[in-house]
Amino acid sequence: MTRRLSLAALLSSEEELRAFRDFLASDGVAAIPTETYYALAANPGSEKAVARVFELKGRNAEKALPVLFAGAEHREELGIEESTEWERFRRLWPAPLTVIFPTSRPIPCAGGDASLAVRIPDRADLRELLRRTGPLTGTSANISGSPPLSDPNEVEIAFGGVLDLLIDGGATPGRRSSTLVDARFDPPRLLRRGAYPWPESG
Repeated sequence: MTRRLSLAALLSSEEELRAFRDFLASDGVAAIPTETYYALAANPGSEKAVARVFELKGRNAEKALPVLFAGAEHREELGIEESTEWERFRRLWPAPLTVIFPTSRPIPCAGGDASLAVRIPDRADLRELLRRTGPLTGTSANISGSPPLSDPNEVEIAFGGVLDLLIDGGATPGRRSSTLVDARFDPPRLLRRGAYPWPESG
């Protein structure tokens, strides 16, 4: 059975925050609200947690998972090197803009690649949570092949009680997923149009 906890209650309780950090350290997976849709949040550096996300989604484990983080202080932790492109996108965040950067090393959520799709979300309470937890995976909270979900009730129904924890932040805006840009190219290449306006030419 899925436990449900409001994001406001989580942020206002040091006890709940400690329990949530322990939950993540124990490879738990939670659904969290973002500025677009709900996402499945887990420790991106844990092979067991990442495998659990893939299991929940019914998704090919070779595919990479995007990561949400709170600020530039997490860059080194994620293996992203400082560069002109990093500085360019850092100035655009927070925004519904996911960017793929080369990394110094692959981490479990990257599907074996030395690159990572990341964003600082344009939602203040989520950034506060990420400041308390560190980076978390941010793949959409849905079964693979189904539409992304913006209603926490629909998230709970979709996973049929097998999801460990649902952090309820109310209905999210939905409508469009984050824009996806690949900064490994010069100029950066638009891979998916979305909620953040980005010209085709980059």
